[in-house]
Amino acid sequence: MTGGSAAADLIRRRIHRAGPIGFDEFLELALYAPGAGFYEAGGLAGTRQGDFLTSPEVGPLFGAVLARALDTWWREMGEPDPFVAVEAAAGVGSLCRAVLDASPACAPALRYLLVERSEALRERQPAHVAVDPPRDVLGPLDDRDAEDDEGRRVLPGRGPRVASLAELPAGPLTGVVFANELLDNLPFALLERRPDGWREVRVGDDGAGGFTETLVEAPPSLEATATRLAPAAPPGARIPVQGAAADWVRDALQVLEQGRLVVIDYAVERTAELAHRSPGEWLRTYRGGGPGRGPLEEPGGQDVTCEVCVDQVARAKPLSSDRSQAEFLAAHGIADLVAAARHAWEATAAAPDVESLKARSRIGEAAALTDAAGLGAFRVLEWIV
Repeated sequence: MTGGSAAADLIRRRIHRAGPIGFDEFLELALYAPGAGFYEAGGLAGTRQGDFLTSPEVGPLFGAVLARALDTWWREMGEPDPFVAVEAAAGVGSLCRAVLDASPACAPALRYLLVERSEALRERQPAHVAVDPPRDVLGPLDDRDAEDDEGRRVLPGRGPRVASLAELPAGPLTGVVFANELLDNLPFALLERRPDGWREVRVGDDGAGGFTETLVEAPPSLEATATRLAPAAPPGARIPVQGAAADWVRDALQVLEQGRLVVIDYAVERTAELAHRSPGEWLRTYRGGGPGRGPLEEPGGQDVTCEVCVDQVARAKPLSSDRSQAEFLAAHGIADLVAAARHAWEATAAAPDVESLKARSRIGEAAALTDAAGLGAFRVLEWIV
């Protein structure tokens, strides 16, 4: 298995120092090593095309529906000002741009935080949306009669304002934390069932310029977790242990004083289901608009993803809602937006202009976003705080 990239060199040095590394550590370096990992070097999920396109990259309709959802949640919370929307794994800010272009009613109260760990992607955000310094995003502040920062209050009605962060804010915040196709990209441990118990899949140097798998006795904590998640797994079965994803959900919930966490991803209800499927079905790679190579090949040059196990990420707090993306979009008015677009297109089809062509495009976007065999089948997991 080949590996000649900067990320591969980092991985190889780590192996030479400490021996075979965990699959999660391999993924952390392959995807996020500074200046070398797939995302840290500027890789985009948007390089997936056709069946691999993410929902915000289909077009602006997804953002328009999210804007309607934000309005609904804002009103349910009593129209707070400021109302903070935290978008995790925000990339270059395309979804934020689509939300703001939809002119949500909550805009005067809206403070939108783009959270993106990749410096390369953060640097591209100002080309898509006006970004304020993070220290000002909850401003402007009223300094009258205030002796210190804690005594100042946020002046209402001054949104929308956008800031960019490398990690989740500290909170406590009132609003929404939103993540689209983030959890499937977080590193995970990989375990294999053997007749006498579970083994951890680790990654070593194959001595020929690439990497190879090696099985070692699983640490007691991983052994116990795997046994709990898939007690009836047959010999040879593999499962992911998604500790980073579960930790992220826990951290995101702690950001919120009031509001909701919304996660969209391709997911399976129970980890045990994966034990009866080929790992090639739920551990996938993408490169240059199509499927990639094996997960140990070309680290830093391809995306590596894993189906999200709902039973693992929901351990921090029981889910308030679990539905398909198609159901979520329907609940927040995608049909109304499509009907308006169809009316606009039909009214100008004889002599179409730019706006009518956008309306026609919206009809096609809706079909892709709600496709039961594609993006429409993604799960929308929600926790209300």
